[in-house]
Amino acid sequence: MSAFRNQLIRKKIFNILALAATIVIAVLVLFPIWWIIRSSLMNNAELYSLPPYLVPPFWRFSNYPKALGFFPFFRYFVNTMIIITPSVTFGTITATFCGYAFARLRFPYKKILFSLCVGSMLLPSMVTLIPIYVMWSRTPFIGTYWPLILPYLCGGGAFNIFLIRQFMRTIPRELDEAAIIDGAGYWTILVRIILPSVKPAMIVVALLLFIILWNDLLQQTIYIQSVEKFTIAIGLTQFKGALMQDWVMLMCATCMAFIPGIVFFLIGQKYFIEGIVLTGMKS
Repeated sequence: MSAFRNQLIRKKIFNILALAATIVIAVLVLFPIWWIIRSSLMNNAELYSLPPYLVPPFWRFSNYPKALGFFPFFRYFVNTMIIITPSVTFGTITATFCGYAFARLRFPYKKILFSLCVGSMLLPSMVTLIPIYVMWSRTPFIGTYWPLILPYLCGGGAFNIFLIRQFMRTIPRELDEAAIIDGAGYWTILVRIILPSVKPAMIVVALLLFIILWNDLLQQTIYIQSVEKFTIAIGLTQFKGALMQDWVMLMCATCMAFIPGIVFFLIGQKYFIEGIVLTGMKS
């Protein structure tokens, strides 16, 4: 009885220490975000005060309308969504089709094609950056959003195909065989059996594509030259250069830039965690 009580005490102590460590790590991760939000609600004099304020002495929400006068957030947001919406939608759909083909169908050179697909992830993006730009520069699409959208219409990248393929492999093949006996074809199996089961993986792919495209400054800077077509990533960089030392306005623009991404993640976080946990588990 004494040994059992000691085991319970050790378990309780371990749980308390684990909870304390989790809280400390969470505070360290969230503190920079709070510092940006806190800085956006102060003026420059309060921002440079010593010792620094952990909480704004006055909550100056009027800073945000003032920042919108210099930082056209809504125009940048619409431009960014013009790129993200078709890329995420068709990238997720085509990644699902490709993952289904590699996970369930039989066709010649399947293993070789999948190996090439996975092997392409080892190729640094900088290696293909210049050749791809040269290719687009010889088309009428240069200076438009198409060079940023079209590459994501075919799976959105090898990792997305690999992720969904691994998730589909966790679904028992007996379900497919039972459906085939009932007269179902490949399309019916995909739509009625596979897709409802792989919804978490599809949401993970959509979230990853959204994050990549939202933060993609390099390629957007290369292909977009018109000010009217600037995205949030480019606009924030230009805004930083124009304001010089007005850090309060810059913090306001930064908050407006990352809040949509946080909202999008919070909406799909349940499926995101589920998809990451279950991917790769073979039943």
